[in-house]
Amino acid sequence: MTDALTLHARPRQSGAVGLVRPYAETLAMVAASTLVGMLIAPRWGNSAVDLLYLPAVLAAAGFYGLAPGVLAATASALAFNYYFTEPFRTFHVNSPEDIATIIFLFLVALVTSQLAARMRASMRAAEASASRNATIAGLARRLLSTSGAEQIGQVATRELGRLFDCNAVLMAGAPEPQMVAARPSQIQLTPSDLASAAWAMEAGKPVGRGVEAAATTEWVFYPVRSDSAVIAVIGLARDDGTRPVPAGQLDLLDNLVDQVALALERSRLDGEAREFAAVRERDRTRSALLSTIGQDIGPHLSAIASAVAALMRGGEGDKGLLSTLGSEAAKLQRYLSNLLDLGPESDDRPLELGEISIDLFRRIVRRGSEEVHLTPKEYAVLAELAKHPGRVLSHAHLLRTAWGPAHENQADYLRVAIRALRQKLEADPSRPALIINEPAVGYRLAV
Repeated sequence: MTDALTLHARPRQSGAVGLVRPYAETLAMVAASTLVGMLIAPRWGNSAVDLLYLPAVLAAAGFYGLAPGVLAATASALAFNYYFTEPFRTFHVNSPEDIATIIFLFLVALVTSQLAARMRASMRAAEASASRNATIAGLARRLLSTSGAEQIGQVATRELGRLFDCNAVLMAGAPEPQMVAARPSQIQLTPSDLASAAWAMEAGKPVGRGVEAAATTEWVFYPVRSDSAVIAVIGLARDDGTRPVPAGQLDLLDNLVDQVALALERSRLDGEAREFAAVRERDRTRSALLSTIGQDIGPHLSAIASAVAALMRGGEGDKGLLSTLGSEAAKLQRYLSNLLDLGPESDDRPLELGEISIDLFRRIVRRGSEEVHLTPKEYAVLAELAKHPGRVLSHAHLLRTAWGPAHENQADYLRVAIRALRQKLEADPSRPALIINEPAVGYRLAV
């Protein structure tokens, strides 16, 4: 099976041979048609000879394009005139019927060559589009199995370098980009190369040899964008110093760079999610530990304070020592209370948004002092938004959460639920201030 990251290109003939060969073969096909016509004309006459030239015209236009097809049409008309119309072996035509035949032959051959050339161009365009889509899908599939910027960089530089037959580097970081991966791995960049990479990240456009923003470097650095920010740059260079990516393949390169950007952004979001989960788990552990400390130590301190107070009321023991014990016990109680106050807020505390209160643990939504009745789907959508207040959640995410993975494309379901929530919760549903729409992205809960 052909690799999806292999460009399918017809090999080019070098020099003048590549330019002359299509026309020479076109004339050869016309000559072959003439030879066949000379063989059959003595037996069946000249009336059927003109049809023998159409296969040559079709073959020339189909294999080589419009210009060879026009040449085949012209050569066919001249050959038919020279060999098969009276007076023979001349280009003079005595019979009006022969003149009409020659003109008709030329027009039919010309139209046929144009149709064949258009079919050939359409076929080439379809092949190029299929190859391009396969190339993009191949890189996306390889990046999907990676995790971390280093693995993404290794896959991206290896595949881009192989695809365009050049050296490749991936750099990230600001204000001075650092090399993440390279092909080959022993590449060393000069100070001017590093400056060009930094310039590409700052300007957000290609920098280097053969592009608009030229620089004193053999490399061309292309920015890798995520939304409106540049998160990395990809550098390409050839050993012979020529431009690494031909002008006709720049669109393909842009799509491949977008796939790298998606992979890097996915890796960043995964890292943030893992970090958030770790922080959340640490906060839960801390909260549980503080709660345990309060439950274990608090009663003992209270007992000590009560015992000291009882002794002082009874007049027993050294009053100075009892006073010191009572003071220290009170200090410890204050310290313990302050320590418990430093713990994270309880997760079961309702989310307050103006007059709207959302209690996820008790599954209660209030507007002012009145409880709002929500359908199960409406509550599922609101609860998911409340779990991530201020964060935009995509349509697919909300649909998947409330209705399941099979309904990720049923945007109408979500619109109906959001409209109902606004009618029940918003002060002015026509001007929502609680559930905000982010066009073409999703919804967020305003905080």
